[in-house]
Amino acid sequence: MVDPQVGDPEGTPPRPAPEDLPLPSPDVEGDHVAALVARQEDLARVQMAGALSSAAPAIQWYPGHIAKAEKALAENLAKVDLVIEVRDARIPLATGHPRLRRWIGTKPHLLVLNRRDMVTPAARQAWDAWFRSQGQTPWWCDAKAGTGVKQLQQAAIRAGEALNARRRGRGMKPRPVRALMLGFPNVGKSALINRLVRQKVVESARKAGVTRSLRWVRLGQDLDLLDAPGVLPPRLDNQQAALRLALCDDIGQAAYDTEAVALAFVRLLAALEPLDAAGVEPRLLERRYGMALTPLADAIGAAAVAAQGDLRFRESALLMPSQAPVMPASPDAHAWLAAAAARHTSGDTLRMAQRVLDDFRRSLLGPIALELPAAPASGAHRSGDQHREHQDRQEHLESHKQLGGS
Repeated sequence: MVDPQVGDPEGTPPRPAPEDLPLPSPDVEGDHVAALVARQEDLARVQMAGALSSAAPAIQWYPGHIAKAEKALAENLAKVDLVIEVRDARIPLATGHPRLRRWIGTKPHLLVLNRRDMVTPAARQAWDAWFRSQGQTPWWCDAKAGTGVKQLQQAAIRAGEALNARRRGRGMKPRPVRALMLGFPNVGKSALINRLVRQKVVESARKAGVTRSLRWVRLGQDLDLLDAPGVLPPRLDNQQAALRLALCDDIGQAAYDTEAVALAFVRLLAALEPLDAAGVEPRLLERRYGMALTPLADAIGAAAVAAQGDLRFRESALLMPSQAPVMPASPDAHAWLAAAAARHTSGDTLRMAQRVLDDFRRSLLGPIALELPAAPASGAHRSGDQHREHQDRQEHLESHKQLGGS
C-alpha cells in the first residue's frame, strides 16, 4: 500500500522496471489468467508513472498571494473547530497537502472529493474503499450540480455537536460550528461554499488563484465557513504529481509548458487505457480527433525484445496465447500532436495542445481518473476466483509501491 499519510505528493517511491515485476505463482488456470491480467495492469502503471518527459521544463508554482494566505491561515487555525479538506476526485493524492496533518492537529477533519462527476463509478468505488481502509470517510460531491452537498453540510453540523455539548456543560450558549474550507487551488472550494449557502457569496471560477484572501461566510444558525485561498507546497518535488495538477488546471498556467503537458497527457491516456476504472475509452483520441495514436518505432522493437527475452512472457504465450500480456509500447505523442494540429489548427501545435487540455478539463473526453489506488481495500467482498485474484494483486502491488498510489 502507499503511505497512510494520504495525499503526500512529495514522496516519490522508486519505480521498478517492467521486467522486475514478478508474476504471482498460479495454482490453477483461472488464477493464471488473473495473474496475467494483473501483470498487464502493472505494466500500464509503470508506463503511466513516466508520462512526463525528463526533458520537459520543471513544473513549479508558488505565487505571492499563496505565501501570504498561508501566514493568515496559520493565524486563523486556532479559531476554527473543524477542517473541511477539498480534493479533486480525478487526482485525490496529488491534491493532498503534505502539511495538512501538522496544520489541523487534533481538530475534526472531513475529506471532500469534489467533481465526482468527472471520474467513473468504478474509480469512485476503488478510492472510497481505499480511503476507508486508511480510516478516512470520503464525502463525494459535485459542487457544480449540488450532488452530495446536503450530506456534507449535515456531516459538518454533526461534527460540531460535541463542541456545543461541551459548551452547554459549562453553562455557555451553543454557537455555530466554525469550519475552515481548505485545499489546493481550483479544486472547487468556493463553488462548494456557494452551493452550501445557495447563493453566490464568494468568487468562483474554473481556474487557479481566484480566491486571494480569507473570508468568513455564515451558513444559517449552525455553520460558519472560512473560505481560504488555495494552498500549495512551496516546491513541487514530485513532478508526476505536478503534471496531474497542471492537467486538471489546479495550478496556474504560467507554471508549465502547455505543449509538454499535452504530450504527457497523450502518453498518460495510453497508459491508463488498460485500467478499466480509469475510464479511457479504446482509441479515444482517434475517435475524438480523427487521428490514430501510433507507437514509437523503437518502442515496438524494445517491447518485442523484452517479451522474447522474458521467460515468463514466453511461458504465458505458450500456455494461453490469447491471454499473454502485451508489453506496452510508448506512443508517439509528438507525431500525433503534429498530425492533429495539421488537421484541426492549421498546423499550430500550441493551439492543438491547448484544445486537448481544455477538452479534458470540460469532460468532453468523458469521465477520466488520472490516479487510481495501488490496490483494492482488503475488506472488499469477493468470492471464488475473484477473491483469489484480489489477494494476488494486492500482495503483488503492495510489494512494489507506485508513484502516489497510481
